[in-house]
Amino acid sequence: MDEQAVFAALADPTRRAVLRSIAAGEASTATELAERLPVSRQAVGKHLAQLQRARLVDSRRDGRETRFQATPAPLEGAMAWMTAVGEQWDDRLAALGKAVDGGY
Repeated sequence: MDEQAVFAALADPTRRAVLRSIAAGEASTATELAERLPVSRQAVGKHLAQLQRARLVDSRRDGRETRFQATPAPLEGAMAWMTAVGEQWDDRLAALGKAVDGGY
């Protein structure tokens, strides 16, 4: 998965709110999401497009409506990257702690 696209999509607080709202319940339409969020239906549509490009949401047609649902796989890749970076920082901080304590 492309972590850069995931992080770019999650950089915006409104997109995070859209994703959070979708992930909290059943598949939703852009209109339903706009009713739950303080943004217009058009804004929700633009945010959904960005989330789709990052593969964080998927859509399916349901009659005349398009319903969106969260897809967690891209988040797993981003979380794995963050865990790896965090472990590197843990190692560096442990080495620094030893050096400060005179055990280096």
